Amino acid sequence: MQDEAGAPLTSAEPTPSPAPDPSHEGRRRLRVLLVAIAALVLVLDQGTKAWALAALTPGQPVDLVGSAIRLNLIRNPGAAFSLGDGRTWLLTLVSLAILGWVLVAVRRVDNRGWAVPLGLLLGGAVGNLVDRLVREPSPGQGHVVDFIDYFGWFIGNVADIAIVVAAGVVMVLAYRGVPLGSRHSAEHADG
Repeated sequence: MQDEAGAPLTSAEPTPSPAPDPSHEGRRRLRVLLVAIAALVLVLDQGTKAWALAALTPGQPVDLVGSAIRLNLIRNPGAAFSLGDGRTWLLTLVSLAILGWVLVAVRRVDNRGWAVPLGLLLGGAVGNLVDRLVREPSPGQGHVVDFIDYFGWFIGNVADIAIVVAAGVVMVLAYRGVPLGSRHSAEHADG
């Protein structure tokens, strides 16, 4: 109750709310893009691996483009070109280190040029890491499901494709001098 004339209890004109920080909103959108790309790669990778395990028989390749591109199911204990056989646990640690680097780099990303390859790299690394963690012969030493045979040179999967494309884009960005993010990106990034 206000009996006497004086200042009103409420302002006649609403107080404007502070304008949103466009750099904050832009980084949030880039993170959403990055995570969406990573999730899409992971779903495609794990889905195609499940399909390959159900539809293909090891040692019985299926020609797609003549004998140049085939579907040929294998379980790979190593890395690309079967490097590191017998050291699957070490490859699991390397995958975890890459995953850690990407998660740190995500805080600095402030342009789409870097968000896309980091999303591809994150999805590919997690896709192959899932295999290493949950597939036979044991957790942390699981064999990666590979099924796309390229000219008889090597056999890979969707995660490998994403990782190779990401590496190519990163090389182009580095060559062109495109920074991952501004110096203050990490300081102002939300948790």
